[in-house]
Amino acid sequence: MDDRTTRPAPAAHHTLRILALLSAQRGPIAASTIAHALQLPRSTVYRLLGVLEEHGFVLHFPEERRYGIGIAAFELSSGFMRQEPLTRLGRPILSALVDRLGESAHLAVLHGRDVVYLIEERAPRRPHLVTDVGVRLPSHVTASGRALLATLPKSQLRALFPSSESFEHRLDSGPSRYAELSRLLDGVRERGFAAEDGDVTEGIASVAVAVRDHTGWPAAGIAVSFPRDAIPVERWPDLAAEISRAAAELSRRIRGR
Repeated sequence: MDDRTTRPAPAAHHTLRILALLSAQRGPIAASTIAHALQLPRSTVYRLLGVLEEHGFVLHFPEERRYGIGIAAFELSSGFMRQEPLTRLGRPILSALVDRLGESAHLAVLHGRDVVYLIEERAPRRPHLVTDVGVRLPSHVTASGRALLATLPKSQLRALFPSSESFEHRLDSGPSRYAELSRLLDGVRERGFAAEDGDVTEGIASVAVAVRDHTGWPAAGIAVSFPRDAIPVERWPDLAAEISRAAAELSRRIRGR
């Protein structure tokens, strides 16, 4: 056997670890911070950062003496999005979820104060919903949106909803002030799932769970929608447990595992 297939590649391994660390930060960080976090010699870190900077994967901010993600890394992420991985990876998971539950399911992502629906898998003999592919809805009135908003830091949540004018409504339902939204999301965090009952479509309820990426950031929300009288409220936690398993599987897949 060619020993090139089994020989460790420490430089490549360390380079990928540096990129992963930088991508998880809120802003540029010092080389010493990278060395400490990854337990690498500073000389190794500086050498690898130099190579990454040369190829555009890292930016150096000389006045701050810090390093951040470069445009080439951004292009990689753009390529990731162009290939629609959430849709490709999520569709079979949602199809299996619909088969198990006999209710419709959808996948949505957060975009500003809205959610945008990427997938809708409708169960047989269930009505068509407004959550069709490409539809945008206010996040604070949807179960998927509430599941995603509940994962955000309070400071970011406040920035998204700075005033009462930020709250667009459907059917005159859902929170209309930040304090109401904050209390609602506290309940989501406590229960481990989000729900809405007729806030989007009269007579239809939804239960949702967030899908997290490798940094713990919300990548998408999976929701199951059903006629209000089909599943009693006391069974919603069991429904959420099924959705959570689907969300965990999608999270595992988008992490490449």
